[in-house]
Amino acid sequence: MEIERTSAGNYVARNVRGGSLPMGTGEDAAFTPVELLLAAIGGCTAIDVDYITSRRAEPTRFAVQVTGDKIRDEAGGNRMQHLKVEFTMTFPAGADGDKAREALPRSLRQSHDRLCTVSRTVELGTPVTIVDAAGSTGD
Repeated sequence: MEIERTSAGNYVARNVRGGSLPMGTGEDAAFTPVELLLAAIGGCTAIDVDYITSRRAEPTRFAVQVTGDKIRDEAGGNRMQHLKVEFTMTFPAGADGDKAREALPRSLRQSHDRLCTVSRTVELGTPVTIVDAAGSTGD
């Protein structure tokens, strides 16, 4: 993953497969880093749940709402708390829809407990190392 500055407060993230995503400070429509964090948590779980449930029946509604509160903690640092991923899903009537509805609670648990790399990393906490690749130049 590489992030390049395109102008003051505007950046583009690029993956190794050629995808790109603009991001910024929230002064325009581009996603902020916090919004991308929420999208990553929700997206990771959505992919897990979709893969499991849609093998049984194609959902007629599949929506995920991800929320959280950005706070300044006791140490004076910014962070998120009260992260919540809420699924609104419906499946067609019939035996296949019933199977998908039955699989939904288990798929949510599996995603949370072992499948979703993003939410598990956030919950378990992983140190982040930040370095200057070129070293300090004094410019």
